[in-house]
Amino acid sequence: MPEGVKPPESIYNCIPEKERKIEKPPLYMSKHRPAVLLESKSNKDARRTMGPAKIMVSPPDNYLKKRSTEARVCKNTPPSKHVRTVRKPPVPLRTEVPLMGIPTKKACLNTTVMVPKKPHPTIVDSNKGSKQLLENSGLVPKYSRKKDYGQVPEYLLQRNEEERIAQERHEDFLKEQREQASMKNLSEEERQAVLETLKKNWDKVQHEYQCLPLIIETLSRKTHKLRLEEAMTQLERDINLFERFKTIYIPSN
Repeated sequence: MPEGVKPPESIYNCIPEKERKIEKPPLYMSKHRPAVLLESKSNKDARRTMGPAKIMVSPPDNYLKKRSTEARVCKNTPPSKHVRTVRKPPVPLRTEVPLMGIPTKKACLNTTVMVPKKPHPTIVDSNKGSKQLLENSGLVPKYSRKKDYGQVPEYLLQRNEEERIAQERHEDFLKEQREQASMKNLSEEERQAVLETLKKNWDKVQHEYQCLPLIIETLSRKTHKLRLEEAMTQLERDINLFERFKTIYIPSN
């Protein structure tokens, strides 16, 4: 309601309103609270003192003595026979003069002069000055100068040999299959004999077909009729094939 606009007067506004009490839900209390408190209290009481609770105390007569914890070294022990002690030569006296003018073939100048190392060629590959070795940068023909560069690796030669042997075995197998499945030419007498057999079979199937009743009602008879018609059609095709062609090949097996 905007400011300045008062609600309409009513007699119900004179009735005192009852105070509304806000009922809060009960506070959540975990069922594991007593066990947790007991466990934490037992852990606190275990180490109240410094160090373990129970320590084995040494007897009074075994008190700590001076330098009892230091490592002892036996000074008077004789040296072992297997250990060989090498003594250094004594220091020369001030009156002794070193030997001079002894001839030798050793080039002392070459051994004392340090030969400077040749720097490895590098290349700068960025505008910030980062360097890398020229040999590993790919700008130098490194691998093309090898002795075995451009040659077929040994494992590829072995793989090619295995593939060649497998191909030869496959070709031999196919050749044997072709020889076993080679065609055989029928002679004229065999062709006539097969043709006569086909015609006799056709006459037999036709006679059986003609013996069927004119009205066929059952399913079994309808199926038998269809089977006879298919057999007659196939026999007619075979007879026509043997009559048209004089040369006929069949599988040898």
